[in-house]
Amino acid sequence: MILALAVGTYAFRLVGPVLHGRVEIPARVQELASAGAVVLLVALLATGALTEGGGFAGWARPVGVLVAGVLAWRRAPFVVVVLGAAVVTGVLRALGVG
Repeated sequence: MILALAVGTYAFRLVGPVLHGRVEIPARVQELASAGAVVLLVALLATGALTEGGGFAGWARPVGVLVAGVLAWRRAPFVVVVLGAAVVTGVLRALGVG
């Protein structure tokens, strides 16, 4: 099974360079693929920020993610984004917010 996944992954990575310039992808398909990638990333962010062990993760984690999002939107350096989220989450958990 792992070998099949490895071969499939390699095949996906190989398709791009091999077909570059040979296949024309319509602009609408490119827009939909880009939007789909954003939707998947937001869904991953939401499930990671809001759930833990099949239930609600508490308020500290979503607030930390929100702080990280605001800092990233304001174009703060990556280290500041990560540390800001960690500090806010840690302080809220220390205060018992969960």
